[in-house]
Amino acid sequence: MTRYPRDLRGYGAHPPDPQWPGGARIAVQFVLNYEEGGENCLLHGDPASEAFLSDIPGAAPWEGQRHWNMESVYEYGARAGFWRLHRLFTGAGIPVTVYGVATALARSPEQVAAMKSAEWEIACHGLKWIEHRDMPEEEEARQIAEAIALHEEVTGELPRGWYTGRCSMRTVRLAARTGRFAYLSDCYDDDLPYWRRMEGRDQLMIPYTLEANDMRFAATPGWVTGRDFGDYLIDAFDTLYAEGQDGAPKMMSVGLHCRLIGRPGKIAGLRKFIEHLQGYDGVWCARRIDIAEHWARVHRPVDRERPSEMDRDSFVARFGGVFEHSPWVAERAHALELGPAHDSAAGVHNALCRAFRRATPDERRDVLTAHPDLAGKLAAAGRLTAQSTAEQAGAGLDHLTDEARTEFQRLNANYMEKHGFPFIIAVRDHDTAQIRAAMERRIDNDNETEFSEACRQVERIAELRLRDMLP
Repeated sequence: MTRYPRDLRGYGAHPPDPQWPGGARIAVQFVLNYEEGGENCLLHGDPASEAFLSDIPGAAPWEGQRHWNMESVYEYGARAGFWRLHRLFTGAGIPVTVYGVATALARSPEQVAAMKSAEWEIACHGLKWIEHRDMPEEEEARQIAEAIALHEEVTGELPRGWYTGRCSMRTVRLAARTGRFAYLSDCYDDDLPYWRRMEGRDQLMIPYTLEANDMRFAATPGWVTGRDFGDYLIDAFDTLYAEGQDGAPKMMSVGLHCRLIGRPGKIAGLRKFIEHLQGYDGVWCARRIDIAEHWARVHRPVDRERPSEMDRDSFVARFGGVFEHSPWVAERAHALELGPAHDSAAGVHNALCRAFRRATPDERRDVLTAHPDLAGKLAAAGRLTAQSTAEQAGAGLDHLTDEARTEFQRLNANYMEKHGFPFIIAVRDHDTAQIRAAMERRIDNDNETEFSEACRQVERIAELRLRDMLP
């Protein structure tokens, strides 16, 4: 593998200001997963009963049998839990996004009517609430298409958001391929939405959450009391709200399930959290589609260079001159395991430096000797690379007096005679006086020490050059 598809960089140290409506310091988004009637069940054509996300300790699938107790737990979510949550959110005036399993929605017409009456967004949560990891690609694509069709048939509208949950490695790609969704949410990797290039288009991803999620009432370690859940949500909110006050607003997702948080002893913690956030100004409670529309309007996708996707010749043509007259550094860097994390100045710099550091001492010495003397004859003759010319000019080395130029040439000659390579320093970090002082100081270093220092300076020069070329 020479290309690593996972993106471990994201927005990096400086995420964008989301510019939430009204200058909000945080966007809070509640998701209600409606899965009841779409779970594994022999009645639904599945080979075994459901075993996931219930209050039954140690539940396991019953092959070839219906699990009466499991079915009853799920039924509680539809019969009682949903309505308790509906009253809570409509009473608080907070909009909700429903992740609706299409077959579950089809079996719950009164609940769907209540969702629509409350103007909740109903996003698609797949055709059935089952595992997709071992499903053949053609079958998964077929089920996605069937889920979309059934969702529209039941709700009267096409879904604009998609979340599978129990997905495969192909799910996100297959959902993006449809071109139908304003956002996908099968990701948990950020506190802000982001664009991802897939299937030839920019797909908006709105990350979901598995930690600010009531599913941990049915997991270990998890919540024991409603207060546990409420306290965790409050701590998360307070942290993100403070970041928003410091100029870095974020988004907070809260995941809910009718059969879990819909129980009386658990919903108290959710109610406590809602009361807490309603005590603050600058809180935007929104549906996911509202967030998607805002992001698409304010933060449109930007077509940018992706070095990790360049072929070898393009990569070398673009970055072959970063290490002075040494395109082999870029050639070897391109052969490394590059990925989205390398699509930045820091990423390409890391790859180039790895190739440089792997090289033999003689190869690295060749890179050093490829660098021109500071204020030397090549500069006077106008024969430097454009980058070197600009760098030396930026440090004032192109406006030296005759006396100063003569002194630089003397120091260069003495340094070269002792160490066997030109004096190298990242001139953009220094002024003329500092450069001269460094020359006078470093000339007395032993050769090994100075070789290491010169290599560090070459890497620093490369870093500064790449900052001019990439974000």
